[in-house]
Amino acid sequence: MSTDILRFATAGSVDDGKSTLIGRLLYDSKSILEDQLDAVERTSRSRGEEQTNLALLTDGLRAEREQGITIDVAYRYFATPRRTFIIADTPGHIQYTRNMVTGASTADLAIVLVDARKGLQEQSRRHAFLATLLQVPHLVLAVNKMDLVDYSQDRFEEIRREFAEFATRLDIADLTFVPISALHGDNVVERSPNTPWYDGPSLLHHLENVHIASDRNLIDVRFPVQYVVRPHRADDPELHDYRGYAGQVAGGVLKPGDDVVHLPSGLHTRIAGIRTADGEVAEAFAPMSVTLLLEDDIDISRGDMICRPNNRPTVTQDVEAMVCWMSEKRDLTPRSRLIVKHTTRTAKALVRDLHYRLDVNTLHRDEGADRLSLNEIGRINLRVTQPLFVDEYQRNRLTGGFILIDEGTNATVGAGMIVQAG
Repeated sequence: MSTDILRFATAGSVDDGKSTLIGRLLYDSKSILEDQLDAVERTSRSRGEEQTNLALLTDGLRAEREQGITIDVAYRYFATPRRTFIIADTPGHIQYTRNMVTGASTADLAIVLVDARKGLQEQSRRHAFLATLLQVPHLVLAVNKMDLVDYSQDRFEEIRREFAEFATRLDIADLTFVPISALHGDNVVERSPNTPWYDGPSLLHHLENVHIASDRNLIDVRFPVQYVVRPHRADDPELHDYRGYAGQVAGGVLKPGDDVVHLPSGLHTRIAGIRTADGEVAEAFAPMSVTLLLEDDIDISRGDMICRPNNRPTVTQDVEAMVCWMSEKRDLTPRSRLIVKHTTRTAKALVRDLHYRLDVNTLHRDEGADRLSLNEIGRINLRVTQPLFVDEYQRNRLTGGFILIDEGTNATVGAGMIVQAG
């Protein structure tokens, strides 16, 4: 059910054509309502533009339309007969790096756009690095505006070589290069006759066929409990003693009859049944949201975890993590007091140490840094007031990721990826 959905994020430098590309995908796949297209055509004419500006389909904020840039993360949905897509159109400006992190954190694939005239920019490298830091399994480098360099194979190969050299310093499992023109639609939905030298698939064909089922962790069973379901219906004998544990499967495959263990108690039980909104199911796997019924009555509450007896997450109060700082009102410093939200568990935390600040453009580690400011990334050590049930982020993005919350304002101030636990 969920393998038919591909989440992807678009990123790149300012004016590389991200919003135009998404507009082109929506337009050419006939995913735009007629009144939406009419509105975009009217706006394009009122601004004196010769062609329909497809970027207006995604740049929804008034400030974005006036400046011709993307500020917020814009989510769009479209479908083809093969797959359903959720697109996160992320901003290119350096001051909106936190928005890019937000958009890419749940993505299966990231498209980094590069202007064929300008080549790789600082932002292109930054976003490619962020995509790999967030463990996005598939990366596509789309060399856009090929029409402005006369569809030059030499220019495409030059950018390809430059990025491939940079990519050797990153952890990229799957890298694809596609020459496109979002404005004219070359190699976006259909292969273009303007690039006879390119023998790869169109961008949409690649998105439809990229294999994502194996990207999810189906080995380590992880079920963070979000809510205890107790209907207390005295008039219905079946619901009178009903006790279910609702949540989203974060890893592995669960089936009725499976032996499981509850954390933090360590008590063993078996799964009696698995239910969804549509009724009983024979198995559950990430990222399904289900309700588990257990054979034994155990004191389980929100924030607890159900896993396999011989395959447990690390139970720890000390985590080492890479953190992207998202607050403009305060900096992250050693001894900072924060709240950590990890899966469904929330606890107070203290920053024990800041190991280094990472320059995402050069990948240089500044070990003398004493703080992280807005949009900066660094490696920190956290001490948490109650045990967390964690995996390393590269093994499981759900149980390896967390957010940091300001105690006073309740605002999200950082996003973290666990590198080491315990």
